[in-house]
Amino acid sequence: MSVLSLPYLTKERIDHFISEAFQEDIGPGDYSSLASVPENRISSAVLKIKGDGILAGMELAEMIFHHLDPDLQFQPWIKDGQWVSFGESAFKVSGKARSILAAERLVLNCMQRMSGIATKTYAMQKMVSHTRARIKDTRKTSPNSRIIEKWAVAIGGGQNHRFALYDMIMLKDNHVDFAGSITKALESTRNYLNENGLKLKIEIETRSLKELEEVLACGTADVIMLDNYSVEDIKKAVLLVGGRVPLEASGNVTEETLVSIAETGVDFISIGALTHSYKSLDLSLKAQITA
Repeated sequence: MSVLSLPYLTKERIDHFISEAFQEDIGPGDYSSLASVPENRISSAVLKIKGDGILAGMELAEMIFHHLDPDLQFQPWIKDGQWVSFGESAFKVSGKARSILAAERLVLNCMQRMSGIATKTYAMQKMVSHTRARIKDTRKTSPNSRIIEKWAVAIGGGQNHRFALYDMIMLKDNHVDFAGSITKALESTRNYLNENGLKLKIEIETRSLKELEEVLACGTADVIMLDNYSVEDIKKAVLLVGGRVPLEASGNVTEETLVSIAETGVDFISIGALTHSYKSLDLSLKAQITA
């Protein structure tokens, strides 16, 4: 998944993420390396795969190394989105040993987590490949790490939902309750967008078929979420809507319920677990020592 194809992956955002991460990890200095490794020692290290899954974060790894030290040489052998197996090697980085050591943990932290998310996304999308349903992520991401977690979902073949609170209208149950009703929430939202010259898609969450009918009567929403519906009620919702508005199923979706939900005919299934309940892929950066 190329950086250029995802609108939230701007150079400024990626640079900011890397800068903040290095400030957290290195601070005033990597004293372990400064104390033990000669300043001009040139060496290499290889990323070793210690599990099976979808590899993610290769592009980011190169950016991290070059952000710290532009003179580091990065040689990739595997692309983002490829399936990898235990024992394979993903890349080689060469240059100042101190620079490699300073960037090592940030690269591993990002790639292990991104690969875990990509692997989980790939597996869940594959489970419903015989249906029209597309797997989406949510905003249930780690603070300040959303950019790489959503990137990983895309690498794994899933779709990104809105990136943040500002790029789409998402009226959840609390919005509806605070506004007074489905109708009031939608009317107020439409007026707000018109008054402020904003062109944003509107998605609204419904908790029952009755609320779904109210949304359809308003005719305002671009996407309707079916939150915690039973499979039988999702089927009824699909028939009721008849393709007029895309439907998104959400709420406690598990691997056990995923296929039955997808087979109802919904367009999307949003799954918070993609970014909060994954298993990181085990990776290790190993120094190459030559005689």
